[in-house]
Amino acid sequence: MTNTLDNGNSMRDWQDDLRVAVGLLTRIPMAHPDGPAPSYLARAMRVFPLVGAGIGAAVGVAYLGLLLVGVPTLPAAALALGVSALLTGALHEDGLADTGDGFGGGRDKARKLEIMRDSRIGTYGAVVLMVSFAAKLFALAALPRVAVLPVLVAAHALGRAAIPALSFKLPAARTDGLGAKAGTPAQPIVVTAAIIAAVLVLIMLPLREALLAVAVAVVAAAAVGALAMRQIGGQTGDVLGAAEQAVEVAVLVACAARFG
Repeated sequence: MTNTLDNGNSMRDWQDDLRVAVGLLTRIPMAHPDGPAPSYLARAMRVFPLVGAGIGAAVGVAYLGLLLVGVPTLPAAALALGVSALLTGALHEDGLADTGDGFGGGRDKARKLEIMRDSRIGTYGAVVLMVSFAAKLFALAALPRVAVLPVLVAAHALGRAAIPALSFKLPAARTDGLGAKAGTPAQPIVVTAAIIAAVLVLIMLPLREALLAVAVAVVAAAAVGALAMRQIGGQTGDVLGAAEQAVEVAVLVACAARFG
């Protein structure tokens, strides 16, 4: 017997996708024979929610561990968010800041894209990053301890599920960069990522809270997508990072309000 299929559903294909996703979304060294950006990078987006769930779990363990040794709630939440940034290389936070600078500081599409490519952070980027961090900080601190791990896993899984969804729905705003290099995922890839994220959320949260998390995630991702279409006519890697952060913030805040 063999578990190999021709449509990318063999066990090896899933393992390859997971290695690529971990190598792309985190700073965890992940050797891969086909390099960090293989031809099937778009296919690997189907496992983005799984990687996101792992990141959320790591942040939750760090936060609860800090609380356990007596660190006050707000400093513990801030340090746990720092762990998230270290684990991911602040990949999505960088995208959020660049998107804020480009959308806020550019007068036309070309100038917006030029600003977004600049590695320096400006006023708009700093403000949107500060607002995002503060919202996550206080939402995390407001969660009861029993809800911390489930909510963080759900928020990070849904955040990463937004990436293939917007990659599929929006055209690439430029011909180069990570968003264009990854390519457009096929619809079954997007559906698979959405199903994985939804299952994780349903496992982690009670039904009402799970439905709330999914609803606010969809609204947040759609809002970023609509704004990107209006501003630059499509998506870039920075826009995808901004969408991931918007979903994280929306889910954390909504669940903090629900559980608090």
